[in-house]
Amino acid sequence: MDTDFFLIQKMKNGDDSAIESFVRKYYPKIFQYCLLHIRDRGDAEDLTQETFLKFFQSFEQYQHRGKCSAFLYAIASNACKDYYRKAREQYVEEVPEKAEEDQDMGSAEIRMDVETAVARLPEELRETAILFFFQNLKQKEIAKLLDIKVSLVKYRVNRAKKLLGEYLGDGSLERKEES
Repeated sequence: MDTDFFLIQKMKNGDDSAIESFVRKYYPKIFQYCLLHIRDRGDAEDLTQETFLKFFQSFEQYQHRGKCSAFLYAIASNACKDYYRKAREQYVEEVPEKAEEDQDMGSAEIRMDVETAVARLPEELRETAILFFFQNLKQKEIAKLLDIKVSLVKYRVNRAKKLLGEYLGDGSLERKEES
């Protein structure tokens, strides 16, 4: 049995420390996922909290079948899609996140370049790229999460590498070994 199974059992038995451990374990990854999609720190925090709220609202019906992260990513993905749908309906332009004061200007520019390049990817490539490059999920995990074949994930990762390399101007990205 995996550690998530035991954590879920403790949570279902009302163990508050298990709930806290669960949130501490997954919050940073879900926040980063939302931030890479939304590019606004405040909205990404809101969407991360919304993700956990929805998870706990449906917790009694939750059936643990592997990794909790896949379920959380699915909820976060839907939350991000809803965010963009609402923004389109309201005709609101997204304002890029401002560099934090303690951030070096050079690293802020690099981060903005990478975020802009990722945002330029077609949606299906962007989703795969975020999960692979930034969330460090394996291709098999991505295939299961997105309900697609591993061969399609491999294609999307390679296509995203090529496009990001072009967008960032260096023509290639360092190869990431599949473990």
